[in-house]
Amino acid sequence: MIERFYDPSRGTVTIDGCDLKSYHLRSLRKHIGLVSQEPTLFAGTIRENILYCTDHDKIGETEMINAARASNAHNFISGLADGYDTWCGDKGVQLSGGQKQRIAIARSILKNPKILLLDEATSALDNQSEKIVQEALDSLMVNRTTVVVAHRMSSVQNCDFIAVLEEGKVVEKGTHSTLLDKGPSGYYHSLVNLQRS
Repeated sequence: MIERFYDPSRGTVTIDGCDLKSYHLRSLRKHIGLVSQEPTLFAGTIRENILYCTDHDKIGETEMINAARASNAHNFISGLADGYDTWCGDKGVQLSGGQKQRIAIARSILKNPKILLLDEATSALDNQSEKIVQEALDSLMVNRTTVVVAHRMSSVQNCDFIAVLEEGKVVEKGTHSTLLDKGPSGYYHSLVNLQRS
């Protein structure tokens, strides 16, 4: 709903108190960065996919590589025969799910959006990659509105506000520490303990 692919049938979605419908659609989407569980890549090179939706002329090679490093993508890209000029294939079929997610994260780092949507953004990453990428995402989230949808509690623990959903309903809300303080009877506490074991 934030990207206005759908409008609510009841109520409104607002940003800074303004109804999303009052924003020009193209302008709204220009200010939103999305990293999803199944990121969209286009038939083109890795370079073109990282630079997509950015002002290409203003992004230097070093800045692009730094974004790829921050998303833990640079090493795997450098290991490819054509590096950043490697063809991704239609919808990125030449790459694994984790590689596609890291490219999408690098794209969001370069786009530097006002609003960041992370929908299971680290779900296809192994634990070590997830830790590195989560640090990059945590720094990217500073001073911007970010909505995180995640099953991995490590993805949300640094968020200012957490809403725990069960069967589509909010069952708990608060910060990481206030939710943990609810103890073993709390939903969030139980999820964190389950993932630690």
